[in-house]
Amino acid sequence: MELISGTRLINSTILLASFITLVSGCSKPEENAKKAPVPLVSVTQAQVLRLEIREQSIGTLEGLMDPTIAAEVPARVVRIMARPGQIVKKGEVIALLDPQDYNLQKVEAESEVARLSALLLNQQRNVERNEKLVEKNFISQNALDDIQTQQIALKRQLEGARSRLASIEHNSSKTRLISPIDGKVEKQIVSPGDYVKVGDPLLQVISNQRLRAHLPFPESLASKFKPGLKVRLKTPTSDEEVNGVLREFKPVIASNNRAVDVLVDIEDQPGWQSGASVTGNIILGEFPDAVVVPEQSVVLRPAGEVVYVIENDMAQQRIVKTGLFQDGKIQITSGLSAGETVAVDGAAFLTDQAKVSVQPQRATP
Repeated sequence: MELISGTRLINSTILLASFITLVSGCSKPEENAKKAPVPLVSVTQAQVLRLEIREQSIGTLEGLMDPTIAAEVPARVVRIMARPGQIVKKGEVIALLDPQDYNLQKVEAESEVARLSALLLNQQRNVERNEKLVEKNFISQNALDDIQTQQIALKRQLEGARSRLASIEHNSSKTRLISPIDGKVEKQIVSPGDYVKVGDPLLQVISNQRLRAHLPFPESLASKFKPGLKVRLKTPTSDEEVNGVLREFKPVIASNNRAVDVLVDIEDQPGWQSGASVTGNIILGEFPDAVVVPEQSVVLRPAGEVVYVIENDMAQQRIVKTGLFQDGKIQITSGLSAGETVAVDGAAFLTDQAKVSVQPQRATP
């Protein structure tokens, strides 16, 4: 009897423990639900900003002043006075050619001018003497005419000799090659001792005073562009942003990429270099009073694009229509007013009428 009673007591204890465990297990989900954390979100106010309707492209800079200095007379190179990378001024001598041949030709031409000048002077005296003889009828008029004709011929020969002398002096001056612009030597093509002919290149000088930006855009945008549009330009070689004007765009669409080449001129910008890349934003229009929110605030839901307005620690879903996306912000064209508080970080995890905990905003230092 005592054994049977002990067995019943043990069974009762096991059943009681199982019941307590079952009751405890059933109560945990309710307790967990009560202890579920409230979503933590950051908030901001919808702002009114000036937004620009713009199209962006990355292109290249072309130098409009990059002449190649070439020989204008045949001669041997004596000296190169400017090296690659060296800054030169307009009118500065940058190379010398051998002028010896032109010096000898000059001496010869000067002698010819002197000889013809002496002959002409003597012929003028003959004409004067014979004019007096004609007046006294000592010689015929035909004889005088022959002497005057010879005088005219000597004058023309003297003019030709002087012209040849001037040409030789001009060619001699071309043995001193000067820089036509203020710039920097990009390339040295010849060396001292080389013989160059007319048109042979010696040096290339580039100037960044006048540059042209080439900006490729899709052909679908061609109808939106017109000369005079404002363009903002930025290049990696300079911290300065430049405001330019759309000068023109090439009428032929490139066959290799079907792009429209938009041209914008830049002048006198230190640090801007020919051949560098350039980012251009063409301003097509603007919204002076656009309502904007951070891009994280706009969430896609089955109802469409929504934002969550936070009032009294509660999220209220608002269906909105969006416009431009610019610099991390989205334009709200309807469904939200300026100044309303919207969720930013954590907005993607909210639902309508959900309780939230607003993260305190950090003070601006």
